[in-house]
Amino acid sequence: MVMITPSRRTVIVGAAAFAATGLVVPAQAKGLAPTQTMRGGANNYLPGAPIVERIGGGGFWMSGTVRRAGDGAPLPGQRIQIWAHTTEGHERDPHSHGATLTDANGVFRLEMPQIVPAFGQPHAHLAYDSGAFETVFLRPVMASARDTSLTADFVLMPV
Repeated sequence: MVMITPSRRTVIVGAAAFAATGLVVPAQAKGLAPTQTMRGGANNYLPGAPIVERIGGGGFWMSGTVRRAGDGAPLPGQRIQIWAHTTEGHERDPHSHGATLTDANGVFRLEMPQIVPAFGQPHAHLAYDSGAFETVFLRPVMASARDTSLTADFVLMPV
């Protein structure tokens, strides 16, 4: 029995010819797409909400991550504003708004009063609006009004 060992050149040329048939698509790295603004996300937005340790009496946690579009790198020091209709106020009330900064890993977390349904849905509003990246408004809806936390992630596109 004779063993034929193909050369490296034979393997490469053969693979290229096979790929040219369209039967094989080479693997390609795809960049992380930017987050799109959600409908209703900017409702009752108040520019310049202060950075706070907590909104009101707390008891509910809003958290998430902020990453750069394309490579997905975490973005530290980014300002995220959060507001909602809660047990302590309406989403249009200035005391129901606050902002926080992302940590070294692009993570943010802010305690606030329990979110309650407004227009039939328990939901929060979040905004990235600092200027280095395109502004994004989110309006995530909670699965249940009994939930005590909600997560929303941002993927930002540089301006």
